[in-house]
Amino acid sequence: MKIAYDAGDFDRKNSGGGNVMLGQMMHSPLLVSSILRHASAYHGDTEVVSRTVEGSIHRYTYAELSGRAQKLANALGRLGLENGDRVGTLAWNGYRHMELYYGVSGSGLVCHTINPRLFPEQIAYLIAHAGDRILFSDLSFLPILEALADRLKDLKAVVIMTDEAHMPKSEILPGLVCYETLIAGESDEYEWPDIDENTASGLCYTSGTTGEPKGVLYSHRSSVLHGMTCALPDVMGLSALDAASPIVPMFHVNAWGVPFAAPMVGAKLVMPGPRLDGASLHELFEQEGVTFTAGVPTVWLALLDWMDLHAQSFTSLKRVAIGG
Repeated sequence: MKIAYDAGDFDRKNSGGGNVMLGQMMHSPLLVSSILRHASAYHGDTEVVSRTVEGSIHRYTYAELSGRAQKLANALGRLGLENGDRVGTLAWNGYRHMELYYGVSGSGLVCHTINPRLFPEQIAYLIAHAGDRILFSDLSFLPILEALADRLKDLKAVVIMTDEAHMPKSEILPGLVCYETLIAGESDEYEWPDIDENTASGLCYTSGTTGEPKGVLYSHRSSVLHGMTCALPDVMGLSALDAASPIVPMFHVNAWGVPFAAPMVGAKLVMPGPRLDGASLHELFEQEGVTFTAGVPTVWLALLDWMDLHAQSFTSLKRVAIGG
């Protein structure tokens, strides 16, 4: 059967040298929020497991992660943040940090992950240079915040990523906000904005090996494409059959894209929190059936030394990405 089309049936644009025929499929921007929306809709029951700073193991699903990220986005809007504002994080790999990755970037803000291993003076410089409006921090880094108290006065709020039961009291920083209290009264429904895919979604600084640290801005488009690339067979080879554990920090080049690649394919996500010693990692990997992990050689050498010393092996781990 022969079908005739009229030239007017197709969209065209003038490229300077003549008309170009445009495709008609899925004119949708590549946004970080689209990853979480997909994970919630098609892998909503898949687990996100985290070893917390407080010491317990926390587990919930991608659907619950999505709901809490939307609560966070609503809270950030209530605090008066606007498109392009920077939000700093001092945090380990954990579920609340994942909520920040998506709740901040997805709402049109820029997630600025700060390396807590830098010198305090450098951390203060990064916060000021980035123009962070709010800073979110794990309990572990309260001493750093207190040491920098005089240089945090321009921040709209300093939020401690814990619940009221573990909320610290600080005479030096009396206005600390509790993360769980911040999002508690918010709706878990939020209309992710349809923004330009080239808009900045994340900000990460170099260590400043030569001169002051230098900032690198990731776009929504680059983050989505990087996550998609990471999941490919010849890279990390991730799928919904995997349990992925990023040991490389979320404050270090987006944990090599695992926080985006894992929900994109529906892989179970296992977050180590602050405990990166051999005994803790082996226990977590075995307990959660980790099949893929990624990190620097120093971590793996320490893990292998511990395993040799205690005559241990792995029963589920299949692939390890090593770089540094």
